[in-house]
Amino acid sequence: MSDCVFCRIVQKEVPAEVLFENDEVIVILDINPIHYGHALVIPKKHCRDFLELPPCSYQAILEAARVVCQALVRGLGLEGYNLFSNNGRSAGQSVFHFHLHVTPRYPNDDIRFVLELKKYSDGQLKHYAELIKKQFDSI
Repeated sequence: MSDCVFCRIVQKEVPAEVLFENDEVIVILDINPIHYGHALVIPKKHCRDFLELPPCSYQAILEAARVVCQALVRGLGLEGYNLFSNNGRSAGQSVFHFHLHVTPRYPNDDIRFVLELKKYSDGQLKHYAELIKKQFDSI
């Protein structure tokens, strides 16, 4: 995927600050971090989003995330961190090659996921559960 910046990083065509690398994943510092040390865990095989990620990649991605979390906690003296992935434009994905964010967190860092939590009205909880559960047989 010559137009994918993460594929170009994997191929060493675009420079990046690599924190960790093995045969299946590369972990780099995000060039537009939420906090310094914000890292991206990227599978070397191109896949657009989580749903395209082959199941054989799950373990490698999570193991790389665990190792990087340990290094961030120890190296930056963190008390916390977030793991997240944006999948699809409406979820905030801007690079369409699956990646997992590992973001350092600090007490009183004033970073919030601004949510307007909803309440299910009578019968809605069951209705939504049924809509979703019907799909499991075809997955």
